[in-house]
Amino acid sequence: MAWTRRGVLAAGVAGLAGCTDRGGSAARAPFDAGGVDATVGFVGDVMLGRGVTDRWVDRDPAGVWGSTLERLRALDGLVLNLECCLAEGGRRWPEKVYYFRADPGFAVPALRAANVTVASLANNHVLDFREPGLESTRTHLAEAGVAHTGAGPSVAAALAPAVTEVGPLTVATVGLTGRYQSYAATTDSPGTAYVRPDPSAGDTRKTVRRALARADEHDPDLVVASLHWGPNWETTPGETQEAFARWLVEQGVDVVHGHSAHVLQGVEIHQGRPIIYDAGDFVDDYIDKNGLYNKRSGLFELVVTDGSLERLQIVPVEIENKTATVADGAAAGWVSETIRTRSEPFETTVERTDEGVSVPIDEDSTGSRP
Repeated sequence: MAWTRRGVLAAGVAGLAGCTDRGGSAARAPFDAGGVDATVGFVGDVMLGRGVTDRWVDRDPAGVWGSTLERLRALDGLVLNLECCLAEGGRRWPEKVYYFRADPGFAVPALRAANVTVASLANNHVLDFREPGLESTRTHLAEAGVAHTGAGPSVAAALAPAVTEVGPLTVATVGLTGRYQSYAATTDSPGTAYVRPDPSAGDTRKTVRRALARADEHDPDLVVASLHWGPNWETTPGETQEAFARWLVEQGVDVVHGHSAHVLQGVEIHQGRPIIYDAGDFVDDYIDKNGLYNKRSGLFELVVTDGSLERLQIVPVEIENKTATVADGAAAGWVSETIRTRSEPFETTVERTDEGVSVPIDEDSTGSRP
């Protein structure tokens, strides 16, 4: 068996036998990216179709990022869930209520302007305009230099990791979804990387372990699992989601990047790795649900210092007039307090900063909850 650098590091804690199952439930070795510094951004759902396209298609595409643009460009890279297809035509998938399709002439330069590195396509809208819409999306992203994962012409392609250089880091991202099984790819038909987000499901364990093994072949510094999961409008993850997220960390994932609920959920540090249960919506044209404040979310910045995971800096964001905006005043206060209170059940340390909140990452942590 050929050992990658990550495998050797894990062996230092769990022993070589423990690494045969990607670490099992043993404690993870400290993260070690070789003494480099980097900042990787994560945001939730980015829906550039419908009213967002109408708002920006005849304007500067970079304007959709509003006052967040400077911050996005300062990152070494950005990972997001692309909650729409990029296409000009196509027939609608039958019997759906909402269909999201963005004009590539606006959306592609917008993604470039924001320094987007990886787009997860594992969601319940990438096939809204069937296979041509999916293929158009993949083609436009490839031409724009945006890596993508989570959907493709077969299940093998959908599960393939997006591997890219993010500053000095090699990052491998695997996109998975538990939403809309009708869009699931098969061995010979296009679709999404659909799995049941449940670590007790044997088919899920088998599929995810194979996907992560493919990611490990690239010897990445950072492994990300980008998950479109759970029901809409829930402010807390379900117990099965929590178990799945922790299991992913125990299998070798360094960042769990959750989205789908359309609202912010809490953050957990498990075995020295951050779990973002739901990053909320970064830009869209959705209605503002009474009392849920779904127009408020965050830009989650993972700070790597001297090769170690130092902290997760969260900058409050608000969607205003179909534009991502750095929040201030009451909106910023709400985001910061919401992150704090929704992270409390995980015993997560959340510190207030001038820019929002910061979650320190304890590399010696073996899990915040039993």
